[in-house]
Amino acid sequence: MLERFFVEPLDPAKRLQQQIQERLIEAILAGALPFHEPLPATRIMAERIKVSRNTVTLVYERLAEDGYLKSVNRRGYFIDERYVREQLNIKVDDRAKKLFPAAAGPVDFTHRLRQSFTGQQNIVKPANWRDFPYPFIYGQTTPDKTSLSRWRDCVRVAGTMLHSKDWMVDLIDADDPMLVEQIIRRILPQRGFRAEPDQLLITVGAQNALYLAASLLCGPGTRVDMEDPGYVDARNIFLAHGVQIRPHAIDGNGLRVSDALAGADLVYVTPGHQSPTNVTMSMERRLSLLSAAEKHDFLILEDDYEHELNFVGPQRAALKSFDQTGRVIHVGSLSKPLFPGLRLGFIAAATPLVAELRALRRLMYRHTSSLDQRAMAIFLAEGHFDAHIRRQRTSLAEKWKTILRAAAKLLPGCDVTMTTGGSAVWLTLPKGMLAKDVERQAALQGLLVEAGDIHYQRPDSPRNRLRLGFAAIAHDKIEPGLALLAKVIREIEG
Repeated sequence: MLERFFVEPLDPAKRLQQQIQERLIEAILAGALPFHEPLPATRIMAERIKVSRNTVTLVYERLAEDGYLKSVNRRGYFIDERYVREQLNIKVDDRAKKLFPAAAGPVDFTHRLRQSFTGQQNIVKPANWRDFPYPFIYGQTTPDKTSLSRWRDCVRVAGTMLHSKDWMVDLIDADDPMLVEQIIRRILPQRGFRAEPDQLLITVGAQNALYLAASLLCGPGTRVDMEDPGYVDARNIFLAHGVQIRPHAIDGNGLRVSDALAGADLVYVTPGHQSPTNVTMSMERRLSLLSAAEKHDFLILEDDYEHELNFVGPQRAALKSFDQTGRVIHVGSLSKPLFPGLRLGFIAAATPLVAELRALRRLMYRHTSSLDQRAMAIFLAEGHFDAHIRRQRTSLAEKWKTILRAAAKLLPGCDVTMTTGGSAVWLTLPKGMLAKDVERQAALQGLLVEAGDIHYQRPDSPRNRLRLGFAAIAHDKIEPGLALLAKVIREIEG
């Protein structure tokens, strides 16, 4: 019976102990091993699955520590019947089932929902994007083995007694003071401003920061002005809170600032690298926006999700660095340039607002993972984050140059919006061509691109825009990928 759980060969790329332990637990819970007989001796088991005897011994000892096995002197390891029965919850009183009538059918939730989110338009990205030969997908990155190794080291250090006493406890509504200190010392100065600890809040990524701010500041009757095209998830967050959204066009210098902003309660912008076009807001526009905020009495929600990735000239100071009255709410991401799946971000804002955000966050999830916060604090303190950004900036700058050069050569009928950096380019297809058609036809040939339609709000918006993310695609695949895109465009034109 046990053999069927080891028919599939063990993966040499994964830890052997973990794989063996998982399969043995599966066999135990499936009843494949009798309670009254010992497990195969370590030597015999090692020969069967072709691993060292020490590996099997360590697995048996770990299973005994976890309660699945018990060691019997001179007889070997037996399954701990009592523990396994508790795990399986075998003792079920069938009489209790008879107290409930047979179900007439599943519950219909449609009339119970106060609000539905499934109908919102969202960017759809295939889960198997790695299987595409040419994944011009935005928001993903290629693995940085050096940073991954150093992150593992930081997690290990965070797990030592020196640090564990700080993250094992419930922080209630507080953040890791070490991480807050590192953000103040290492992250904010590069953005051109400083903050006190009570002006910072750690969040589950930048998007969670946007949701917290919207929950506090938005509701029916609130007017939010934002860029068009703009960040889709931010738009959906605002709409979920019942606001009125007013779109404003952008150009090569970012959001066009005018008296049309009068009457707004909140203006949402992505000045560092505009989402989705990646243009950088000029200094003149930044100062004009701040002046307009004073003149028309609105707040500014600055989403600086990709601040570090500028390849031309010095890094631009954030809007927050020019804020003298506390009107700017600055949102940043710690994980997007590192590991997008880590989900760590922050809000820097006026003290009274952060106090309210902290109280709101407490009701939602109290605080982000204290272990992740401490590991990130160590990662920052030891200089690994800065080193990662330097490597990433060098790598992406080379890709950025290649994609601009290749697009000019291979896609003469298309226009690329010029940027100073970022991790994507915004492409205008030939007039009259639909980006959705290109997206669909390209996917059939292993080329993953993103139609830009969903980013627009105006009914008369263009339908011939593509976003090409280049952070996740290998450098040597960029030019062949654009050659394939040119072929797809010719086929559609023909």
